[in-house]
Amino acid sequence: MSKYTHYDVIRAPVVTEKSTMASENGQVVFDVAIDATKPEIKDAVEALFSVKVKAVNTLVRKGKHKRFRGRPGVRNDVKKAIVTLVDGQSIDIASGV
Repeated sequence: MSKYTHYDVIRAPVVTEKSTMASENGQVVFDVAIDATKPEIKDAVEALFSVKVKAVNTLVRKGKHKRFRGRPGVRNDVKKAIVTLVDGQSIDIASGV
């Protein structure tokens, strides 16, 4: 079983030009917990938004090397999930949960 609640798995929606274009094809993009699995992500989206999920694709965006107050540092890695919904289903990201 999952050690997370559904709100711990789904961190935030990703609102970019690319994710907005994907929403026209029935896909929604979320930032998720770095160690969340595809079945956990699917269960969380179905429970929180009352929709049926067809597929979940994930990717890990590696943290950039940046300078913080003159000192070198690295941003945290971020895991993104591209959730494909069953035809006819949609999630309105602007409404919130």
